[in-house]
Amino acid sequence: MVSPIDIQKALGGMDYPATKEQIVKHAEDNGGGKDVLDALNGIEDREYEGPSGVSAAVFD
Repeated sequence: MVSPIDIQKALGGMDYPATKEQIVKHAEDNGGGKDVLDALNGIEDREYEGPSGVSAAVFD
């Protein structure tokens, strides 16, 4: 199970706003594990304003 901390670590240094595609790519490039990438691939395909919005999308 992925934790909010794992998500935030993988998204460190991310520039917002960002699309789902940009977020997944950044997490991949930043060494995000399979759990993190699976969670991020499951979020709604839209633009996110910041890390809290991404976390809310993952954990809602």
